[in-house]
Amino acid sequence: MVLVDDDGHRIAVADKRGVHHRRTPLHLAFSCYVFDPEGRLLITRRALGKPTWPGVWTNSCCGHPQPDEPIDVAVRRRLIHELGLAAGDGPDLVLPQFRYAATMADGTMENELCPVFVTRIPAGTPVQPRTDEVDDVTWVAWREFVHDVLRAGRDISPWCRSQVADLDRLGPDPLAWPTAPAAQLPPAARPAPVRVAGD
Repeated sequence: MVLVDDDGHRIAVADKRGVHHRRTPLHLAFSCYVFDPEGRLLITRRALGKPTWPGVWTNSCCGHPQPDEPIDVAVRRRLIHELGLAAGDGPDLVLPQFRYAATMADGTMENELCPVFVTRIPAGTPVQPRTDEVDDVTWVAWREFVHDVLRAGRDISPWCRSQVADLDRLGPDPLAWPTAPAAQLPPAARPAPVRVAGD
């Protein structure tokens, strides 16, 4: 995992297995929201063996880029790994600077710079979740999901709750949200500059 400072610059690399504890350092992650052509969102229930928020419903996919892995490549990798899904149309960056911290009842903490992406898949695309990652999946209309999370208090992961509030401000139609430029990503997540021969 890529550890970052408060300005989003890479400061170290750490083994994922030892990062999450009561004083989890700030690190780079991502979230992805998968939509179908009708604007329905794929939500997932985290596997019961997950070390953080096991059994909790959340957005479609989450993960951590590997050191020196482009973050959009990491999104595609995790979509295939967790859900058996090709990224389809995208992934498109929508919340480049999202950051959150949350603590479980046992004291385990999440502390992430977590850019948010969306991707769109064709109608009828099969979802094939890995049981060690995902306990269940379902599709839900976006506006219904927003209402349930922000007004009806639907039980959802803490990062998803905060992301939904920010995404709601982008407009009512998730298929029309503007794509943010990669230059707005935290420095540790920005694409490496292209070197020109002779430079």
